[in-house]
Amino acid sequence: MIERTYAYKIDEAKTIEKLIDDDPVMINHIILPKGDKVPDHRANSYVHMIIVRGTLTLELGEQEPHHYSHGTIVNIPFDTQMKVRNEHDAICEFFVVKSPNPRIYGK
Repeated sequence: MIERTYAYKIDEAKTIEKLIDDDPVMINHIILPKGDKVPDHRANSYVHMIIVRGTLTLELGEQEPHHYSHGTIVNIPFDTQMKVRNEHDAICEFFVVKSPNPRIYGK
């Protein structure tokens, strides 16, 4: 078999899982119920967030928070300060694609 497959959790509870950790790409899957967040951090690679359910609240650098609904892909530059949370009633689910893998930058 040439292809590889990866399973991700189908859930309503807070989930942060690393799905793929290869040199060209790291892919994480995150589920945030209302009021939950990811620890504040700096983008350690070039980041694309793909929102597949709910609405994501994202505060980048000194910007005001922005809200991104399912069906949106958000591109975040390397080394940007990030605050990622769910301020909405619906579950927020998204995938984080980092390319290249942050280990290329030694982070």
